[in-house]
Amino acid sequence: MTQGSVAVAAAGGEFLGHPKGLVVCFFTEMWERFSYYGMRALLIFYLTQHFLFTDQVAAGIYGAYISLVYITPVLGGIVADRYLGAKRAVTLGAILLIAGHTGMAFEGSPAVETLVNGEIVVERDPLYLQVFYFSLALIIMGVGFLKANISTLVGSLYEKKDPRRDGGFTLFYMGINVGSMFGALVCGFLLQYGGFSWGFGAASLGMLAGLVMFLRGQPLLGDAGEPANPQLLRRKLAPGVNTEWAIYLLSLVGVLIFWQLIQNRALVGGLLGAFLALMILVVLAYSFLRCEPQDRNRMLVCLFLMSYQIVFWGLFEQTGSSLNLMTDRNVDRVVFGYEIPAAAFQSVNAAFIILLAPLFSALWLALNRRGLEPSTPMKFALSLIQLGLGFLFLVYGASQASDPVAVGLIWLVLLYLLHTTGELCISPVGLSMTTKLSAPSVVGMMMGCWFLASAAGNYVSGQIAAMTGSETIGGEVVDPAAALSAYVEVYSAAGWYSIGFGVLAMLLAPLLKHFMHGVR
Repeated sequence: MTQGSVAVAAAGGEFLGHPKGLVVCFFTEMWERFSYYGMRALLIFYLTQHFLFTDQVAAGIYGAYISLVYITPVLGGIVADRYLGAKRAVTLGAILLIAGHTGMAFEGSPAVETLVNGEIVVERDPLYLQVFYFSLALIIMGVGFLKANISTLVGSLYEKKDPRRDGGFTLFYMGINVGSMFGALVCGFLLQYGGFSWGFGAASLGMLAGLVMFLRGQPLLGDAGEPANPQLLRRKLAPGVNTEWAIYLLSLVGVLIFWQLIQNRALVGGLLGAFLALMILVVLAYSFLRCEPQDRNRMLVCLFLMSYQIVFWGLFEQTGSSLNLMTDRNVDRVVFGYEIPAAAFQSVNAAFIILLAPLFSALWLALNRRGLEPSTPMKFALSLIQLGLGFLFLVYGASQASDPVAVGLIWLVLLYLLHTTGELCISPVGLSMTTKLSAPSVVGMMMGCWFLASAAGNYVSGQIAAMTGSETIGGEVVDPAAALSAYVEVYSAAGWYSIGFGVLAMLLAPLLKHFMHGVR
């Protein structure tokens, strides 16, 4: 009996055709994403309107933060594989996240602009600025332990070639987006009517709910996610300190490191590049030295497909930064006489996923039964093409606007629709692909590599967002027409580049499928 079938049996049967443990993972990740995306919906506005950073600096902080968020799952995956196990890693991550989101709720007094010798000088409260950076560091480390390992838990509930696996990950991905939709809506409206501390406080309560759900649902997971070697965790390293507690203490050291990195963003790009190169070498060495030929080929295909994420997320993640600011500054958000908060539109992508994820899940199964399901490489190619089309539709809509602050809302919604269908072709499919193509002993590490590739894309997204920056005073854009022109120029190039990469990926798909040796 395989690891997956053992886990399913231990979990006590099925729920709606899937292992009951999927329910626990679904709701735990739902609440974690509620907190993460609720906070993220406010972050770019917190930087530009509360701390009064310029668009370029805010984009840099935002890009560094979301890239570091996706670096740490590599460490979290390795630590879980070798020591903690996925269950303990998820619990540790949740505790750190609660602390981080709680810290964000302490906003302090807003920054003030003053004119000194003809130049605008911004005065920020240094204490609360450091509280902000430290809170981001806690969230970065918390995501590292939780994100990769909750996905690994989902994979452990299924056998390797179980046809329900992609459907299970798609449903799991729907849970992610239930959380992110309500997170953006709740925190966005709380920002509008209560202020930043209310929005960030709601994110903290959401993560607390996720931790309670995970702890109460442990029996449904059975033996999935337990430490590979429990004796190793109990080994004494120093008086009163065993391996497990040493890991917890080192995680706090990691928080201090990320606290400094988020304030020295130039180092983040170099660190990310070095870390990415190191992990590529590790995966290549493992594939050639420790794997049989078929497993080696699958590992290499998995590694290659991960590179597509750099393009996809580099463009897609404009959502929380430049697109969020464009929505606030240039889009007509009045519906039936009521102006919807810009941050609330971060929920549109998630709402589409909730509507479409079950359809995609059913579609993949229906096509699979008929032998017509696209291969994983082909799904990735389709995702890039849809991503590019979304940008081009928004560019067209902006060109039709008679007023630079009145771009039609329908074009923004259409962009989110196409970006969502593209996301459903790469993100849940990629999570499933990683668990299928990876050698069993390094699934956690490879899942971390998947998120590391996402980190590279997120870092690139910050650089792209900085290209759209406009002059602001007091957090408000000076020239909306110039701002709209900058968005259109960058998004037009993004659209055509994405489509070009997608066409190239389609040409490579048959070759990559061959080296997957029957795994779709």
